Amino acid sequence: MIPAFSARLLSWHKRHGRHDLPWQGTRDPYRIWLAEIMLQQTQVAAVIPYYQGFLQRFPDIATLAAAPQDEVLRLWSGLGYYSRARNLRRAAQLVVAHHGGAFPRALDDIEALPGIGRSTAAAIAAFAYGTRAAILDGNVKRVLARHFAVAGFPGEKRIEKQLWQLAQELLPPRALARYTQAIMDLGATLCTRAQPACKDCPLHASCAALALGRVREFPTPRPAKAVPTRTTHMLLLMHKGELLLEKRPSAGIWGGLWSLPELEDSADAKRHCRTRYGCSIAAAQPLDPLAHGFTHFRLQIQPLLCPVNKLSPAAREAGQIWLSLEEAHGAAIPVPVRRLIERLLSRG
Repeated sequence: MIPAFSARLLSWHKRHGRHDLPWQGTRDPYRIWLAEIMLQQTQVAAVIPYYQGFLQRFPDIATLAAAPQDEVLRLWSGLGYYSRARNLRRAAQLVVAHHGGAFPRALDDIEALPGIGRSTAAAIAAFAYGTRAAILDGNVKRVLARHFAVAGFPGEKRIEKQLWQLAQELLPPRALARYTQAIMDLGATLCTRAQPACKDCPLHASCAALALGRVREFPTPRPAKAVPTRTTHMLLLMHKGELLLEKRPSAGIWGGLWSLPELEDSADAKRHCRTRYGCSIAAAQPLDPLAHGFTHFRLQIQPLLCPVNKLSPAAREAGQIWLSLEEAHGAAIPVPVRRLIERLLSRG
């Protein structure tokens, strides 16, 4: 079954796979690495413009390693999961410092870089160097779980170990890069989560889940868990046409991005603006609320427009910056902050 599995997959991919993505047709490990990181938890269509813009500004590892973090985050803004961008820059610096600026070839060395796990390291090595290493991203987990009717949540260690073993056993003796792309493409285009196109699948004749009539039951979904809602008040402090942004801590949500000051209780707005930012405001005007979803929680944002009557000359501290709305909109900011700024811009 194993030779037939890879042979059918390779034959299908030659005719029906994706061959025109901007990161295909290259053996440059930097370009492959960048694409693999951007594609983590992000759809191909969303990645393409970011990938192209990122490469235009940072065409090689040395340029990325030397770039200011703010510039890297600005070009990543809107793509989400910002730790990926911070890890890319840090990894580039380590490649320059410890590998002479040349992306490493050994799997262990690749996996040791920040932000690169076992599956991503294998994908980079397969595409760049033809290394015989298995990948196990979300698409591949779904294909294997269905084809072999592997019951259980793939995030559980016992199930993940079983899937890794299958992924390794199914590797063909040759054409590793094409096979790796083929199994990823199958999961992304035919063996999809919601609407699998089983009749078009090259593996339908040997798919255990299809034979059982239980395709939609595999892989076993993550155990249900209530998604909590958190609330915050974001302050839009405006002074002479400029908006106050402050740098978020490097760790945590939106780490390293510029964002709006936040408060738990709107009643503290006037006092907080005075003591924290040296701003005197007459009142905080509530604007329409905004909701933003994360993987593990939902954020309910209550924006407060705070026109500043008076600003202390000594109010500009490290980690704070006043920008025009147009400049703030182009800075390295989170998506909901950009939406709030767009609301202000539309008011004229």
